[in-house]
Amino acid sequence: MPPQTALRARCARPLRAPSVTLPQAPSSAVAATRWLAVGSLVGLIVLGLAWEMWLAPLRPGGSWLALKVLPLVVPLAGLYKNRMYTYRWVSLMIWLYFTEGVVRAWSDTNGTGQVLALVEVLLCLVLFAACAWHVRLRLRHAKAAAASAAAARQLEASA
Repeated sequence: MPPQTALRARCARPLRAPSVTLPQAPSSAVAATRWLAVGSLVGLIVLGLAWEMWLAPLRPGGSWLALKVLPLVVPLAGLYKNRMYTYRWVSLMIWLYFTEGVVRAWSDTNGTGQVLALVEVLLCLVLFAACAWHVRLRLRHAKAAAASAAAARQLEASA
């Protein structure tokens, strides 16, 4: 076969479109852990402000300790935008608030302060569990997606 004919035959073959895998919507469990994390973080912010300003402040009229909620505002955008890195470092940072809640539940003489401290401890545990489970589910889904993409590429290469 002359070279021009072979070239035309190669060019005349229909081109196959590359297989593109679109990102899948997050599963309901991933979405639930996301909203649980965001909700418990917002709950901690509201609790911290209400506690230190009105419910059981250290000084009458509120205290500067209300500023402790400012570091909790920083990860709110990252959790809302579903950034994996934020979930990871929030799960580490939250133990500072957990420790504060345990210390104040143990040492406060005011019954209201002790109850608020226990609520803070509960919210911290919920936030930690939600962040840890969210990261675990997302990594599991990413691993499964990578395996299916590799299988699709292998199938395409063999065809």
